[in-house]
Amino acid sequence: MNIADVLKVFGMSMLPVFELRGSIVVGAAMDIPWWLNYIVSVCGNLLPIPFILLFIRGILHWMKGVKGLCKIALWLEKKAQKHSVRVMKYATFGLFLFVAIPIPGTGAWTGALVASLFDMRMKYSLLSIACGVLCAGVIMVCASYGFISFLSIFA
Repeated sequence: MNIADVLKVFGMSMLPVFELRGSIVVGAAMDIPWWLNYIVSVCGNLLPIPFILLFIRGILHWMKGVKGLCKIALWLEKKAQKHSVRVMKYATFGLFLFVAIPIPGTGAWTGALVASLFDMRMKYSLLSIACGVLCAGVIMVCASYGFISFLSIFA
């Protein structure tokens, strides 16, 4: 493990699709200690979220006016709409669960998109997403490093 590996994990955790779910697996493969991998991945995954919550509606509106980007904007809105029923049914707790369960198509980026497009209050959506990322990180660390070795921190 070296600083370049840690920076790669940090960068990967900020990317949509990969996010923390991919970065923790990659960090484990690079032999980064689980606790460092967790901290770096969580921080990297959370870094873009306030910006997404603040600016995504304006960006999507702008994209709709650009010929080549209109389809992407509509696809993102459709993806958010698809997940909105599950999230909005339970509001902030639903958003937390949506982000916390590490399955494809869920995560902080999509959670922030859904929260922003459906006018959830920033402080509640940010807290729900942050707690969801923390839980997803624990799940991914346990899956990537092994549950038994994770429990060894308590021994």
